[in-house]
Amino acid sequence: MDTDGPPDGPTPDADGLLAVARNLSRFHREHEKYYSEAPLSDAIALQRIARTITALAERWSTVERATQTSPSPFAGAPDLNDERAIETSGVLFMEGAGEPVEIGRIEYELETQAGRSEQSGEWLAAAMQTSWEVSEALLSYPELADLLAERHRIIGNNWRNAATSQLIARYLRRAVAMIRRVDFTPAALRANLAGERIAAKYLYAAAEMIAHAADLGVESAVLTHEDERRWRIFNERLGAVSGAEHR
Repeated sequence: MDTDGPPDGPTPDADGLLAVARNLSRFHREHEKYYSEAPLSDAIALQRIARTITALAERWSTVERATQTSPSPFAGAPDLNDERAIETSGVLFMEGAGEPVEIGRIEYELETQAGRSEQSGEWLAAAMQTSWEVSEALLSYPELADLLAERHRIIGNNWRNAATSQLIARYLRRAVAMIRRVDFTPAALRANLAGERIAAKYLYAAAEMIAHAADLGVESAVLTHEDERRWRIFNERLGAVSGAEHR
């Protein structure tokens, strides 16, 4: 009987398992360093879009519809334009134009980010399912016992981030659907200003969805930052255990 460990201790395949664990600890740790920063960059982009949409909503909630307009088709629409939206995202309403091209670009950016977020969430969820199952084998190593919770917290945090990424995608796609309820042509917007100003209400809702998606991305980055210490100490212990296995 092996007295160096419990009856269900390391098998002849132990070296292979430790090698896999060390590989994951090394490369996935580096992978997470990227994803500790990427959500912050995305969040900044989303906040800029949210500010633009909020600015338009605020403008269209209170401004009076223009009764006299410039004969130049390239003249800016004084009642529809908000300088904050122009400065932040270039959204410019002109008398002789239809929907500003920047609105379409905003929708495209939101849809693109939603697609990236959904894909990364699906991949990460599948990876964490596998990691959870593989990590059960580490219970056979008494030398890792005090760090098993740390390893499982890493997996748990990544699982949460996977769900968060998928939720972000849902928020962004629904925000796009809200934006598309608005007819952004000058004639339609002025008709809206003379009525119940529904356009502003849709935009307020969309901006709130986008801003919350940005907040979720920041929370995801925080969880990833918290895992850095866990990865470090777990990786160091794996190295020590692997060295002992070969002595």
